[in-house]
Amino acid sequence: MFLGGEELSKSCKGLALELVKCLSESDCIKIENRPYKECAGEKCPSIPSECVGLRETYFNCKRGQACSCFFLLFNSI
Repeated sequence: MFLGGEELSKSCKGLALELVKCLSESDCIKIENRPYKECAGEKCPSIPSECVGLRETYFNCKRGQACSCFFLLFNSI
């Protein structure tokens, strides 16, 4: 079922907030003082596995939104 544009964009917001909270408590932010964007990157070894899991789940959520929008756009033609 298609969620409407506004609802669709909100569906990953909770995951994003959890990821930011997790990263905030990581050594990458606290000790190394690196930017969130850098800490969220795939090649950052100083984040806990919980954050890695949240990052993957969040990215998959966003990817799913893009795929859904793409699918709906081309099926409505």
